Amino acid sequence: MNHFVEIRSYNLKPGTRDEFHRLFIEEAFPLLQRWNVDVVAYGSSLHDENSYYLIRRFDSLDHRDQSENAFYSSDEWRQGPREAIVSLIENYTEVVLALDESTLRGLRRLRSQP
Repeated sequence: MNHFVEIRSYNLKPGTRDEFHRLFIEEAFPLLQRWNVDVVAYGSSLHDENSYYLIRRFDSLDHRDQSENAFYSSDEWRQGPREAIVSLIENYTEVVLALDESTLRGLRRLRSQP
C-alpha cells in the first residue's frame, strides 16, 4: 500500500529557526496531533541555518486536501499559534509523493534524531 507523503521545506527569516522549532514543538505539533494529522518527521535542515522541514502522511490526495482545509481554517489554528509561526517564514515549498510502508518507516526514524 502506498502512502501519500507531503514534504514541506520552510525558508525561515534569518536567525529565527530556534524560535520556529520551539513554537512548532510547543504549539503546532500538539495541535496537529489533536487534529489527527500524521506527522512523520520534522526538524532543522542540515544544509543551512534558516531551513526547516515537516513531513506528513495522508491516506489519499483527497484526505490531504480535507485535512489541511479543516486544520488551517480552524479557530484553534487561526486564533492560536498561526500568526507567531507564519511571521517567521519567508516562504515554503511542498512536494507530495507516494511512498511504500518501508520507506515511510525509514522517514519516521528521522524524528528520533537530534
